[in-house]
Amino acid sequence: MVTILDLNSGNIGSVQNMLHRLEVETSVTNSANALAKASRIIIPGVGIFSDATRKLDVIKGLRSTLKNLSQQRQVPILGICLGMQLLFEKSEEGEGAGLGLIEGEVNRIPASGLKVPHMGWNNLKIAKEDPLFNNFDHRSRFYFVHSFAPKPKSNRVVLARTEYGDRFCSVVRHHNIYGVQFHPEKSHRHGMQLLKNFCEIPNAA
Repeated sequence: MVTILDLNSGNIGSVQNMLHRLEVETSVTNSANALAKASRIIIPGVGIFSDATRKLDVIKGLRSTLKNLSQQRQVPILGICLGMQLLFEKSEEGEGAGLGLIEGEVNRIPASGLKVPHMGWNNLKIAKEDPLFNNFDHRSRFYFVHSFAPKPKSNRVVLARTEYGDRFCSVVRHHNIYGVQFHPEKSHRHGMQLLKNFCEIPNAA
């Protein structure tokens, strides 16, 4: 069972559909009480950082529940696009505090004269092997739509970078917490493989 956190930030249906194709049961919630029972969580997102942080603040107990699940129970969590950015402390995109589950901030992508937002298919430059990358090869490509990307405080959490003018962090892992800047739910078989890999990562709880 994968619990999808609903922050009114889009793409929930696409994530659900991809997981259903993998025969993975899902539930969708914006309730801290319901989320507290989760054994695996996906935080999807399309939109503006400050809008999503306001939603985190409005829902009573949501921030503390996510912190407990990630740090005490070590439930596997995957943030997608905006969901990945929310894992960090703050963003140049707007006001509001992120979840602070990974140290660092979110900055406008250093596109070096290229069009922003970065939109379309691109590769991963894998920095560190991880079960999230099982059954990937050099042809594995993913769909990106974003103007901002995380800058972790430590390179130790960076699993992959992507080149768009300069390189930016596109995949992170901090213990049981994962983030991807692209959209696996829009990335066909490669995205499906990544979601499958995430669903197979052992839950330490």
